[in-house]
Amino acid sequence: MAPDGPPSGTRSRKPGTGRASAPPGLGPPVLPPPRGWAAGLTEPRAPPRHGSLRGRRDARDVPGKWRRGGGWALRLPAGLTREKPRVTPEPLPAAWRVCELNQKQQRAMLPVDPVKENYVRKVKNCIFSVAFPTPFKSRVRLVAVSKEVLEGILDLDLSVSETDDFIQLVSGEKIVFGSIPLAHRYGGHQFGIWADQLGDGRAQLIGVYMNRQGEKWELQLKGSGKTPYSRNGDGRAVLRSSVREFLCSEAMHYLGIPTSRAASVVVSDDDAWRDQFYNGNVEKERGAVVLRIAKSWFRIGSLEILTHYGELDLLRTLLDFIIQEHFPSIDVREPDRYVEFLSVVVSETAGLIALWMSVGFAHGVCNTDNFSLLSITIDYGPYGFMEAYNPDFVPNTSDDEKRYKIGNQANIGMFNLHKLLHALNPLLDPRQKQLFRELFKAKLGFLGEQEGDDDLIAFLLHLMEKTEADFTMTFRQLSEITQSQLLELNIPQHFWALKKVSEHELFPAWVSQYLLRLKSNMNDSDSKRRKRMTSVNPRYVLKNWMAESAVQKAERNDFSEVRLLQQVLQRPFQMHSAAEKAGYSSPTPSWAKDLRVSCSS
Repeated sequence: MAPDGPPSGTRSRKPGTGRASAPPGLGPPVLPPPRGWAAGLTEPRAPPRHGSLRGRRDARDVPGKWRRGGGWALRLPAGLTREKPRVTPEPLPAAWRVCELNQKQQRAMLPVDPVKENYVRKVKNCIFSVAFPTPFKSRVRLVAVSKEVLEGILDLDLSVSETDDFIQLVSGEKIVFGSIPLAHRYGGHQFGIWADQLGDGRAQLIGVYMNRQGEKWELQLKGSGKTPYSRNGDGRAVLRSSVREFLCSEAMHYLGIPTSRAASVVVSDDDAWRDQFYNGNVEKERGAVVLRIAKSWFRIGSLEILTHYGELDLLRTLLDFIIQEHFPSIDVREPDRYVEFLSVVVSETAGLIALWMSVGFAHGVCNTDNFSLLSITIDYGPYGFMEAYNPDFVPNTSDDEKRYKIGNQANIGMFNLHKLLHALNPLLDPRQKQLFRELFKAKLGFLGEQEGDDDLIAFLLHLMEKTEADFTMTFRQLSEITQSQLLELNIPQHFWALKKVSEHELFPAWVSQYLLRLKSNMNDSDSKRRKRMTSVNPRYVLKNWMAESAVQKAERNDFSEVRLLQQVLQRPFQMHSAAEKAGYSSPTPSWAKDLRVSCSS
């Protein structure tokens, strides 16, 4: 059992406790076999096609507090591994099946860099490099965990997060026995310019888990130390950026937007020096690690680097692997499979960007290395949710040219896809417009199709831009106000965002056209309209000032607001009393008017 620690909410581990010996040069120790238990060895089995390993579920081996009806099969990426005799770490569940790299198979499928030393270098002719996490030197505290990710995806009981072994695993101090952590090699266009080799500079893929629903999830630590792709970085992430990623990835999921997920975030007392705004003001911050998961971490840059260096056989291998694993609608044996693949990526990327814009989300760094091939939102950095409506909204202070402003995200999506698809720009544009139209029609409560719908949407956005009305709350308050109140132009004070829009002289004209359009809805009523609209217009999004408030408290080891935000953002469409008390649906506080974020993390 784990030793007694601090009270719940500030779970921590002192450095140097419970460490095992590590192989020379291979980084952190592995979790040892359990004391008093048999090692539980089983014979190796030949891998199924593409190396996909389904762990056998043996609930008898799993301690009661870990058991959730599924077995753990923590694996390296499918196609890279072969199951080896199982050794159960303590007190991690005995059903965790661990795997080792099969060098012969990995070279035939997704080759790993033969150089095993972890130092910064140019890497070629491979997809991954071995890179073990670097443990923190100081005490590590658990900031927050996602109950839904642990229990709903990883089949673990929430109580495991209270153990020292869990903290050691998610901070990179220890790894599951037999796991060989990997850093992914990729390139990319950054701010429109080819940046050559980039790669996972501070992230390690520690395994792939197939859960009881048969879903495969890749587990990655971010902020866990240097890799061959760290360039001039220290391999660390700081608490500020880690809390923002943890909260936003979960918030986006509950907004219904495809995204990576976050299982946990931990913080240390190790120093990480950052020039947050690149103005020469270097300050000491604290190192932190996020355990984040996704179906895949492959991105456009994963393919770009192979094409750039003429590694075309490897490009075909990787594309076939991605299609086989993640695009079941495409027959990998078909000669036109790459055309079909690119067509799907174009369509789904258009849909993702339309969803971003429908909730006022600006990614902040839409480089090709940050665009997922599975069309999910990844790599949360200087993102922002637009407050006052402004098509030129840029959350990233590093983006002086406003390349990645919210109103330009569709064009940037086309640029990124052009880098991947060459001449397929025309495929995105009409699809993007149609998706945008459908999403905003739903936000305004429209049913069916009317000729003037686009004009009504554009008219409202124009009024919001001119009055600098809050994007999220304008649509939310339109969802809550009655038609009779609108007809009388009687906007209650608590509808502060809508009242701001009403200050424009053309607001009555828009209201008249809007109410006329609502009358054309077949078999509708005002109560049905409001119910429909409140289900698609969130009351809460993670605005920068909210994240900043939580980060400032977390810097003092007060993680209460991180956890409050985590709860609120899980149900963004429902009113939450604690959120209302905290002012999360109120105007941005005066202290946060000039709040800025940057790429520094």
